[in-house]
Amino acid sequence: MKYKLKIITAALLLGAANALAIDLEVDASKSLTKIQPTMYGIFFEDINFAADGGLYAEMVKNRSFEFENRLMGWKQPNTSAHSFNEQSGIADIIHTADNKTNKNFARFTINDDQGYEIINEGFRGMGVKKDARYNLTLKAANHDGAIKKILVQLIDKDKKVLGETSITPNANEWKSYSAQLSAKATEAKAQLKISFVGKGTIDLDMISLFPEETWKNRKGGLRKDLVQLLYDLKPGFLRFPGGCIVEGRTLAERYQWKKTVGNVEDRESMINRWNKEFAHKPAPDYFQSFGLGFYEYFQLSEDIGASPLPILSCGIACQFNTGELVPLAELDPYVQDALDLIEFANGDLTTPWGKVRADMGHPKPFNLKMIGVGNEQWGYQYIERFKVFQAAIKAKYPEIQIVSGAGPFPEGPHFDYAQAELKKLKAELVDEHYYKDSKWFRENAGRYDKYDRNGPKIFAGEYAAQSVATVSPDNKNNWETAFSEAAFMTGLERNADVVYLTSYAPLLAHVDAWQWTPDLIWFNNLESYGTTNYYVQKLFSNNKGTDLISLTSQGVPVTGQNNLFASATKDSTTKEIIVKLVNTDKNAQTVAINVNGEKLNGSGKLIILTSAGLDDLNSFEKPKNIYPVEKKFSPKGNKMDLDLGPYSVTILKLKVK
Repeated sequence: MKYKLKIITAALLLGAANALAIDLEVDASKSLTKIQPTMYGIFFEDINFAADGGLYAEMVKNRSFEFENRLMGWKQPNTSAHSFNEQSGIADIIHTADNKTNKNFARFTINDDQGYEIINEGFRGMGVKKDARYNLTLKAANHDGAIKKILVQLIDKDKKVLGETSITPNANEWKSYSAQLSAKATEAKAQLKISFVGKGTIDLDMISLFPEETWKNRKGGLRKDLVQLLYDLKPGFLRFPGGCIVEGRTLAERYQWKKTVGNVEDRESMINRWNKEFAHKPAPDYFQSFGLGFYEYFQLSEDIGASPLPILSCGIACQFNTGELVPLAELDPYVQDALDLIEFANGDLTTPWGKVRADMGHPKPFNLKMIGVGNEQWGYQYIERFKVFQAAIKAKYPEIQIVSGAGPFPEGPHFDYAQAELKKLKAELVDEHYYKDSKWFRENAGRYDKYDRNGPKIFAGEYAAQSVATVSPDNKNNWETAFSEAAFMTGLERNADVVYLTSYAPLLAHVDAWQWTPDLIWFNNLESYGTTNYYVQKLFSNNKGTDLISLTSQGVPVTGQNNLFASATKDSTTKEIIVKLVNTDKNAQTVAINVNGEKLNGSGKLIILTSAGLDDLNSFEKPKNIYPVEKKFSPKGNKMDLDLGPYSVTILKLKVK
């Protein structure tokens, strides 16, 4: 590499050694390709308690008694194992054939209304904040008016009352009731206690508690702080609902979107496939209520300005588990699910599924443009099923782009086979996944430099640098993983004519209930924070620009020479040139940047993300330990020198005349 001598007067006066600057040429005279609006997006999967207990703000676990252990999440501290006559009361689960989705309810028999109580533990507790209000709803059938009042309290670990309310059940038949509690103190591990006034029997179901303050203050809505973190990313798309959760360990456990729409209380709960997947983090209480279902995913996409990207089962269960196959002759219902989903998203009110959407409160279409077929399937079984989906979708909805998959790994025989076959099929978007160590990400910044420009476009659908090893519970979101991903992302951006979508995975993790690390955002019952990797994603997404422009050193792209990585874009809306620079070296470096093709107006800014240690990270105690620092930058003309700190990600934004 050729170096330019940078003369620093003070250094010369002191007799110090001369500094060397790396020459960078930015050619802003022409656009090499458009940056897709979907270039940087987010991948949501219900892993790590990301939905129930996370983004979905419901605080009661097993609210409708549908878990395999019907009373899981509930405890009756004053009910002994002695004879019924000695008990203050007891809850029995009643199974009914009248409701095919919400099949169970609890029948409470109260012998001593001064002694009986039942307590819900929440999702590793319930986070309540001082002076915040919480909305309680439940359904009750009060037989013969025996129970005069239902008492509801928020309590802490010492049973101290944090908030309380009551409901008067005034109907023999099922009726919905609501009330509100206000918290007297902040508590991360609160619980919900229910007791009764009166003796006799009463039936309860759908016992639910939500914070009044949710995203957009929707009743039964989403957790505000978590959605805000997603919104701040300015994502181009939202992929949902996964991920391996789409596939299921068996076909019966696959994600079926039609069961997740309509009235929330009529959605059939199901086991979460991640509840027993990993021996290091079993979660037998991990189920899906589907309160966060496909309607809510589409609504969330709209809220945060992201294009929705639903992924559907292709008729193959997870091949890391059973690999159960639907025979090709029996694939029609799966294909119809895909066609019906497009109608649900885009159909007018005269269509059956368009009417379902409208009846749920969204008469306007969701403007779906993409749909995914399968997640991480591989082999000829996937290809032959993908062909069926591709033909059916294109026949009815030729404008919809279809995402196909290249399997779980970024290389190897399964990957090579899928790439070759999907190219023959003229696949539009191929989903590639990479869970590799930090070094791999730095070494593969040029991965797409030689990809076929006439082949399928790429969706880098799941990636994350692993600090220890893939699936290791000891992985951390440390600074080395983050700046290594940034180095890789400059390569994704430099190849924006091939790479159309990218997303880190997984997205969310509950600190007390995770199964997989690392993750982009961590939360507990009260707080959340963005990791170092989150701020890398935010920097790239918030500063993507509209057009790729050339950035070279000695006529070649900057792909790790001297441990430096770089890309450049132009934003036709804000009239800016945006240069992304990643110094992965332990030493500071200086770059000499020469901008051609545009006149700069002398104003700009620098955004710097850096930390001294490779193992440094953010935490609940220090959520902004590694956080972007923004400062003004005023170039004198079109040539400038810029000092890059060791282990740093720098965004240089230059206004043009």
